[in-house]
Amino acid sequence: MEKKDSFFAKIHRDGFKWTDSMIISFLVFAMMFIVGSVIALAIGSGIKLLGNENNAEFVSALGDNFGFIGYWIIAYIYLLLVKSEKPALRAFGREPKGNTVKMLLWGLLIGMVLNALCATVAILHGDIRITYDSFPVIKILLVFISVFVQSSGEEIICRGVLYQRLRKGYKNPWVAILVSPVAFVIVHMGIPGCTIWAIISIYLIGVLFCLMVYYFDSLWIAMAIHTAWNFTQNFIFGLPNSGTIYSFSIFKLDQASVKNTLFYNSEFGVEASITPIIIFVILNAVVLYMMKKKPKTSLDVWND
Repeated sequence: MEKKDSFFAKIHRDGFKWTDSMIISFLVFAMMFIVGSVIALAIGSGIKLLGNENNAEFVSALGDNFGFIGYWIIAYIYLLLVKSEKPALRAFGREPKGNTVKMLLWGLLIGMVLNALCATVAILHGDIRITYDSFPVIKILLVFISVFVQSSGEEIICRGVLYQRLRKGYKNPWVAILVSPVAFVIVHMGIPGCTIWAIISIYLIGVLFCLMVYYFDSLWIAMAIHTAWNFTQNFIFGLPNSGTIYSFSIFKLDQASVKNTLFYNSEFGVEASITPIIIFVILNAVVLYMMKKKPKTSLDVWND
């Protein structure tokens, strides 16, 4: 039991337990990431067995992305089995005011525009050159759905579980907003080409996603922006998505034209450039301004 006038009592929420601490929250996240990744690998490998020499790259993309349903599976198992954590599930459904089809569509548009802007800067600067290849509608639609599974899976464990656990343990929401994106950065740091620019960019978009959950009361819009960002750069422009590139895309990247500059990284893509950093700083500042001018009350899954 914490003394009412102690430092920890001032930062922790009422009813705080040691299992609500930041360390335990990160351990829970690590468990979910590891177990979810194992499940993802198993599912993805199974899907890839369906491929042949004519569609290997397409099926590989489906396997890599659909496999992330492993994160959904482990998150739901954990939240359903651990009774004290079950309220976090409220953030996934329609109860939050911002979890609407409208916000989902806005998120898809925002994510696509933001990534297209980053790619356009790299093209205009002469760092990359892309050419139209083809538009197989059914395959593109299936890949889009698979990317939604992948991106929303990451959002489930980062903003759906870790963020909500930190909100449960700490009075100030900025603890969850500023600390949970660190985990998002860590899981990307082992990818080849992950530079300091990439780390800053990923952290800033992680903060933006948390602000979407906190201010707009919408995990769905974070899922949508994440999905559209990944899909646009990987399967529309044919650029690396956090280091991963497929030959299956609407446009093809001319590898001979690639230059490493402030606006593009040959291994990690536009995410390891200064452009998204500038954009995410501006967007975070805009949301902060909106929070100051028009405060809102979002769903507190632990109290409301």
